[in-house]
Amino acid sequence: MTPTRYAIYFIPDQAEPWAAFCTAWLGWDIAAGKAVEHPDIAGLDRPVSAITAVPRRYGLHATLKPPFRLRAGKTAAALTRAVRDLARDIAPVTLSGLDVTPLGRFLALTAQGETRTLNAAAARIVRELDAFRAPPSDQELERRRSAHLSPAQEANLKQWGYPHVLDQFRFHMTLTSKLPKDDQARTLATLQSHLAPLLPRPFVIRDIALVGEDDEGFFHLIDRFALSGA
Repeated sequence: MTPTRYAIYFIPDQAEPWAAFCTAWLGWDIAAGKAVEHPDIAGLDRPVSAITAVPRRYGLHATLKPPFRLRAGKTAAALTRAVRDLARDIAPVTLSGLDVTPLGRFLALTAQGETRTLNAAAARIVRELDAFRAPPSDQELERRRSAHLSPAQEANLKQWGYPHVLDQFRFHMTLTSKLPKDDQARTLATLQSHLAPLLPRPFVIRDIALVGEDDEGFFHLIDRFALSGA
């Protein structure tokens, strides 16, 4: 596969029960690069496949540097080396835990507790790998602006190609498409009942992942890099 776009994600280890459940919930295993069967869950108004249609192709992940096309003159091999070198200079991050929460009209796993260290690491990843990012097209910019960006988000879009980075960043792992209010409440209650006993406390981020998008828009793990800074 020659990726159409690259990104830097956090991808949890599938050996963790909560990660295995959420991967099946979404229906795409980004680490294995294959579709997986959705769980059979009672109490939902719609099939899991419909609830998760939009985030499925991204797999279970948290975005650290959003998807980008490779800049002319840059190579995938050089990007891989740069991600590896940066990971060696960033320390693992420990947070209080994860919870299922609403973010606007969708549901996501969000980090609980103090996030300043995590946010600083994400900002480094955005800044220090930006030489590899090709500028977004006019169509991409207009699509982002259709979400009615704040001045800070517009400034990020112009400088970094994405509105929700740096001071506008919030670590999250998307679990649903946008949902109607009543549907969101029922889905939240169902997910919380399944995930609450599984979610990690504390939650530790030990590595970051370089991923690539295939021609059909699905993301695949390329490589993981341990965070080994002091």
